[in-house]
Amino acid sequence: MHPMAAAVLANPISPDQLLSGSGALLVLAIVLFAECGLLVGFFLPGDTLLFAAGVSLATGAITSSLAAFLIVAPIAAIAGNLVGYWIGYRAGPIVFDRPNSKFFRPEYVTRAHRFYERYGSWTIIVGRFVPVVRTVATVMAGVGRMRFPLYALFSTIGGVLWADGILLLGHQLGKIKFVQQNKGYIDYAVIAVVVLSLLPAAIHYLRTRKTPQDPAN
Repeated sequence: MHPMAAAVLANPISPDQLLSGSGALLVLAIVLFAECGLLVGFFLPGDTLLFAAGVSLATGAITSSLAAFLIVAPIAAIAGNLVGYWIGYRAGPIVFDRPNSKFFRPEYVTRAHRFYERYGSWTIIVGRFVPVVRTVATVMAGVGRMRFPLYALFSTIGGVLWADGILLLGHQLGKIKFVQQNKGYIDYAVIAVVVLSLLPAAIHYLRTRKTPQDPAN
């Protein structure tokens, strides 16, 4: 087996492995599309890849132009969101048509619709920066029948802010010698950020479980 292929198989979601070679931009686009639009892609390291790509572009490890990444990355993320929305829109009524199910009851669709009517725009933008949430939120926006023009608008805004923002952050920090010398610790730093970003959602979930639910909801 080719050494590079063996390395990828040994650690398939390592940024250094995924972004190695001339196909770095294509790999990044595929990962962002899958993570932002397909539920099975929730585990993919979109944040890590964007940041690592920015650092690699600054250090010259990736020879493509920064402009190409700044154009393609948000397009891939936005395209994934649009596909995820239509998956939820089409499959939602079928999946949630199970009155006796614990997780897929019809009333959850009604609740999702109410939620996205009220908080949809902020959920789509802010959710971009929270792992797992950015994958689930886009599908649930379709399930909840959020108005598509509004969804597309805020998905585009969020996609540009998220993808280009993290790319540019990595690119700027990649010019710092300390970051260049400690690039191997990027994964650990991102994991720590991910855990911290999920804490508010976890705390809110635990609090709502302890609060008596209104029978009318």
